[in-house]
Amino acid sequence: MSDLEPLSPDDAMEMWLTRQRSEKADQTVQSYYYRVNQFIEWCDENGVDNLNTLTTRDIFKFDTELRERDLSQSTLKNRFGTLKLFLSFCEDLNAVEEGLVKAIEIPSLLKDERVNKEKLASGRAKEILDNLGKYRFASREHAMFALAWHTTVRVGALRALDVGDCYLDDDDLDRLRHYPEVGEEEFEEIVETVDTPFVYFRHREQTPLKNKFEGQRPVAISDDVAEVLDAFIRVNRVPVTDDNDRAPLFSTEKGENRMSRGAIRRVFNIITQPCRFDEPCPHGRDVQTCEAREHGLEQRCPSARSPHRVRTGAITHHRDEGWPPEVLSERANATPEVIRQHYDHPDLLKRMQSRRAFLEERTEQEDDDE
Repeated sequence: MSDLEPLSPDDAMEMWLTRQRSEKADQTVQSYYYRVNQFIEWCDENGVDNLNTLTTRDIFKFDTELRERDLSQSTLKNRFGTLKLFLSFCEDLNAVEEGLVKAIEIPSLLKDERVNKEKLASGRAKEILDNLGKYRFASREHAMFALAWHTTVRVGALRALDVGDCYLDDDDLDRLRHYPEVGEEEFEEIVETVDTPFVYFRHREQTPLKNKFEGQRPVAISDDVAEVLDAFIRVNRVPVTDDNDRAPLFSTEKGENRMSRGAIRRVFNIITQPCRFDEPCPHGRDVQTCEAREHGLEQRCPSARSPHRVRTGAITHHRDEGWPPEVLSERANATPEVIRQHYDHPDLLKRMQSRRAFLEERTEQEDDDE
């Protein structure tokens, strides 16, 4: 212990979070803070004001107290996993005894425990799209949901889109000239080889993507989705710019003129409620008195689905349609391993049928080669 350099738990956490802020999205850093701060508070309550004095017995004591709170295995895995990252950082700073990190036991989970299967089913998504197309064509809700389902995008990327990020016909390609990574020679090649329509998700300081610059990507969209976006932009979009003189795709007359994450989540929770389109409530509730119809309580409807659950369902739908994880990973901005582990909740019969189609295609190719 004499070789260790004194460091308080509070200072260590601030140093670690500063490092994380340079690499991770704000929401991720906020989650890290919440998880590690519980340990920092425990240190304060137990008189640990210098990390040099931490022992494996202290780690076991904290572990035991946390497990006694009757938390789910998934929650425990996340908290201990983050704590392990933090203490590994402290070990690199020579602030804790070498090997202390090994005392942290991260729970192992079965696949069913690792994932949340509350996805939006593809059949339900089709019903929602049909209803939006029939009753609210080219509304902000229609454009937002169609784009989210088609591209498997995260809520932060939806919020980050500007009107100028939508390339709906070939004339829009001229905007690419202004991208720093596109030179004149590259631009001329792009014009000759790249097809529209597509949207370009870009990381900007005011509207960060989850994986920052690594999350930047163009994503092809169908002509049907492009038609909805074009009509929305021309007719129904609120024509405003935000505080940074950008034109948000999903704009609003409130606040900074760009929809907040919370407002986007509320839209998804509302339009995934069957009763919003005069369908009977599948849960036997009275629409006139149901609390989920009240502002801010929409998520209490058992049928309501957040943007993340829509993303889960969309990725599963793409997989059921035969998209390989390696190809889908670029579209969804997630590794093939993450797709398989967290998002791939297959309809087994559909997946069998997509494999059958794949085998038939391979057989036809082999026959043609003979």
